[in-house]
Amino acid sequence: MQASTLTLVFVAALLGAMALKYWLATRQMRHVAQHRDTVPAAFAATIPLAAHQKAADYTLAKGRFGLLSTAFGAAVLLGWTLLGGLDAVNGTVRELVHPHLGDMGYQLALFAAFAAIGGLLDLPFDLYSTFRIEQRFGFNRMTWKLYLADALKNLLVGVLIGLPIAALILWIMGATGPLWWLWAWGAWMGFNLLILVLYPTVIAPLFNKFEPLADESLKARVQALMARCGFTARGLFVMDGSKRSAHANAYFTGFGAAKRVVFFDTLLSKLSPGEVEAVLAHELGHFKHRHVIKRIVAMFGLSLAGFALLGWLSGQAWFYQGLGVQPGMVAPNDALALLLFLLVAPVFGFFVSPLLAQLSRRHEFQADAYACAQASGSDLSSALLKLHEDNAATLTPDPVYVKFYYSHPPASERLAAMRIQAA
Repeated sequence: MQASTLTLVFVAALLGAMALKYWLATRQMRHVAQHRDTVPAAFAATIPLAAHQKAADYTLAKGRFGLLSTAFGAAVLLGWTLLGGLDAVNGTVRELVHPHLGDMGYQLALFAAFAAIGGLLDLPFDLYSTFRIEQRFGFNRMTWKLYLADALKNLLVGVLIGLPIAALILWIMGATGPLWWLWAWGAWMGFNLLILVLYPTVIAPLFNKFEPLADESLKARVQALMARCGFTARGLFVMDGSKRSAHANAYFTGFGAAKRVVFFDTLLSKLSPGEVEAVLAHELGHFKHRHVIKRIVAMFGLSLAGFALLGWLSGQAWFYQGLGVQPGMVAPNDALALLLFLLVAPVFGFFVSPLLAQLSRRHEFQADAYACAQASGSDLSSALLKLHEDNAATLTPDPVYVKFYYSHPPASERLAAMRIQAA
């Protein structure tokens, strides 16, 4: 392939993705606005009009902000690639660092410079989302002190974990020959499995407090449910999610024997014990249907394909030149290839995202069905409605937007499926 051909393909894919994103976003916003003043008939008895309108306004605010951030993201991507941003940063870092720290030091410095510049560019959008949009709708509980503390902790985790795995991948790329991508994939998968084990006990406690579930009656109810489902966990914990956000959630974390059940304190304050049990039964449904294992296997397969593709592209001069970068002659280009691939791959991956979203929605229906069989379907329905209302999730999304983006089915579809199962 010629470099000019890759440039044309990349520009066409980026423009196509942008056009599709804007079309979907405007459809969603228009559909939500048109239904803002009337609660859908299926929810008229349970959802107040004021809550429905708040959800519509929240969706519209995020949609408008999303249009701006999408345009900015595309501009930044073009800046990094065809407009020469990455090439300029690479040349500067190579000139300043390579003579003193050698190949590995230069490549890690390039990663660090890229991450630092990208973080600074994204910072205004993150601040606006947190302290304006989330604040406006009553969800943000983040203080400036906590925000800065989180930023420092994320930086620390990135340095202590991100740099070593980057150094390992780069060493493999330079030392293991033409099949480096296979060894690098194995190292990457091992790293991900290690993080699944370490995250609950090492990383997550850096950001939140986790205390054992103190409600003995709820604990007994949850343990009875897990026993019925044949599920074991290392503990039941309550996380202080309320110090950052009013949004509620519950999740499993960990892998193998290190699995934990975690409830947000906001969830326990909003749901009855029966509703908490039903939500947990839904999460257990994902394990019963082996959704977690299937997703891990899918991640393994996709990452293997990605590493194999990168293994081929990294040896092609047109890959660099077609994306606005001149490969170096005196230093390795492994870090440059990785960064270019990470920048460009999401543009093409966007077009297959509806397939992954559809699979995720099917998994959610299966988990709902399992929860209705193991707990109370009416409790699951009422919990779902409460969480939709409390999280200001719109009840009237655009159907096309749903098919493309939604990893969870809309509330109307989930409740209809539960009613059919109950009947």
